[in-house]
Amino acid sequence: MPAIAKRNDYQTVITTFEMTPGTCQDLIDELNEAYATFISKQPGFIAAGLHVNDAQTRIANYSQWERREDFQAMLRTPEMRERNRRISAMCKSFEPVMYDVIDTYRT
Repeated sequence: MPAIAKRNDYQTVITTFEMTPGTCQDLIDELNEAYATFISKQPGFIAAGLHVNDAQTRIANYSQWERREDFQAMLRTPEMRERNRRISAMCKSFEPVMYDVIDTYRT
């Protein structure tokens, strides 16, 4: 499970996907399979979480990596490039963005 903490020693990536309710479950299945069999086994992978909105029109994926270069290397593999072509066909758009955690708040 991802841990959100103010640390500078890992890379956070938040990817948003926009799709129709008709393709939402297919995309969730594709993402779950990608994490179970490939992404989670890549060097530098720490954790990830998938979130879907009530209307099933958006998915947010939060992932953590040891280094920015680990995430970038995973994206460049032939397997992930093929997976991203399939994912792209299921959604209107998707965009991975790298972030640094600036602060966290808890009650």
